Amino acid sequence: MRVTRRSPTLGMKPPNGAIVLFDGTNVDQFENGRMTDDKLLIPGTTTRPRFQSGTLHVEFQVPYAPEVPSRGNSGVYLQSRYEVQILDSIGFDPHNHECGGIPSIKAADVMMSYPPLQWQTYDIEFTAAQIQDGKKSKSARMTVRHNGVLIHDDVEVPHATTSSPWEEGSEPGPINLQEHGAAVRYRYIWFLPR
Repeated sequence: MRVTRRSPTLGMKPPNGAIVLFDGTNVDQFENGRMTDDKLLIPGTTTRPRFQSGTLHVEFQVPYAPEVPSRGNSGVYLQSRYEVQILDSIGFDPHNHECGGIPSIKAADVMMSYPPLQWQTYDIEFTAAQIQDGKKSKSARMTVRHNGVLIHDDVEVPHATTSSPWEEGSEPGPINLQEHGAAVRYRYIWFLPR
């Protein structure tokens, strides 16, 4: 018998005050945003709005591409500084460079990847670093749920992650969907500023 898992936050409606960044109708909220013919967002784009702290909901799908190094590689960067890795990691142990990992910082507490071609979710509570006059008083922090399961609980992110396009700073930053040569697709994204 085939079992298909479904994230409990798939299609979760945005709360009051949230900004819908992508829902398949247009790419107006993205710099150089591109859609497939079936209305999915292609990685390699950043949001026009810039953000500090808040909650990010992302729905994504990795392709069936078992050859190394592709494996459906992409990533979601908060403020273009702090990445949560996207990768086809089904059957792999948690690692900071596998799906759900915070590259160079921390592996997910549990591997929650679904098989390729199934829709998955990240729900990320992000707290921006506190930096004033070039001095950091508090590091960024993240709580991450992958497919509804807690995989990072209020984790300190002491520096920008590997391959981050931006250095740490006090100014707001965009959400960056990393392009890494793989046919990862996104279909629903919203952000609730805090």
